[in-house]
Amino acid sequence: MPNQFGFSIESETIQPQKQFKVLLIGDSCIDKYVYCSCDRLSPEAPVPVLVEQRVQQTRGMAWNVRDNLLSFGVEVYIMTNQNMPVKTRYVDIKSNQQIMRLDQNDEVDEFSWDLPTEKFDALVISDYNKGFLSEERLFDLVEWFDGPTFIDSKKTHLPRNCFLKLNDLEAKKLTGVHPHLITTKGSEGATYRGITYPGVKVPVFDVAGAGDTFLSALVYFYLKHGRIEDAIPYANKCAAVAVRNSGTYVLSENDIIEICN
Repeated sequence: MPNQFGFSIESETIQPQKQFKVLLIGDSCIDKYVYCSCDRLSPEAPVPVLVEQRVQQTRGMAWNVRDNLLSFGVEVYIMTNQNMPVKTRYVDIKSNQQIMRLDQNDEVDEFSWDLPTEKFDALVISDYNKGFLSEERLFDLVEWFDGPTFIDSKKTHLPRNCFLKLNDLEAKKLTGVHPHLITTKGSEGATYRGITYPGVKVPVFDVAGAGDTFLSALVYFYLKHGRIEDAIPYANKCAAVAVRNSGTYVLSENDIIEICN
């Protein structure tokens, strides 16, 4: 099936054998990293003077979920916005410290796709609340899909009959009772139904995209093992790999071999 850029799903998957097929819906962006040297303060104001050294650019948010699902050999059909916001992070190359972030074109076009008719093993919604999915549309998608549904969203009103993956701050803002809420807590791991699944202590270089990596791993290992309780520890390990790498990181084959062993 072609995606919105005209490329077939088969030509984009990394591994030839595809065990699972996932429908991914959500808003995407361009993640841009400008790595700079910073050796002095401006004489005009107490701000650092940055000298650009290199630029790294990739697609993030829902597209980062897609790329990590592909790393697991999952076949992915993505529905996302074509007018992508740009998040530009200025980073001190010596310390890897992010000095500032500039967001451009922050709102995106509303969802206007025709829903597919083929069968998928799971529905994944990666909703950064940029305007691509309204609350009504999100609820309609969950009601329409017949199968396990995973949602990572910044909205405060969400469906109950699906797996919710929220960070600690998002979970505190959530309204209602949600029996399948998974709350991520950074290096402390994640909680589900009163049980804490410990995280992996690693040096943290960049937390951007770690939640997307967690979500991708959660979906894959749930489909593989059939239990969310078995999937969460693997998702913790995958998120730990993401944060110890700079930029929007996509799991490699070696990463996955290490995680699974």
